[in-house]
Amino acid sequence: MQAYTIGQTAKLLGVSPDTARRWADAGRVATHRDESGRRLVDGKDLAAFSVELAKSAATEEDASYTSVRNAFPGIVTAIKLGDVAAQVEIQAGPHRLVSLLTREAVEELGLEVGMEATARVKSTNVHIDRT
Repeated sequence: MQAYTIGQTAKLLGVSPDTARRWADAGRVATHRDESGRRLVDGKDLAAFSVELAKSAATEEDASYTSVRNAFPGIVTAIKLGDVAAQVEIQAGPHRLVSLLTREAVEELGLEVGMEATARVKSTNVHIDRT
């Protein structure tokens, strides 16, 4: 399972590293330490927290968000595989993006819940890049 440093966690959530540290200190997101003492967040825990955070942010009226060049770096929060098609959800800060693609593409990219990925949007299509 992929794990993220506090800095990576902050980037994926669209907040400062200080904010991510405060959330970890307050127990809002679970962390553990690696052999060198760095705090890490497991990918599945980060995925769940990002969804929770986005739901609470959706109620804030004064929040303002932008997309630069239509790229949404985030974390995979759900994958639904069918026989031929697949649905991939990415939480990119406050944005939840859903892409329909082939099962083969998901398998070739090696996508898993908790993994960092970037959703790229062009017109009405969403493309997933593995980061």
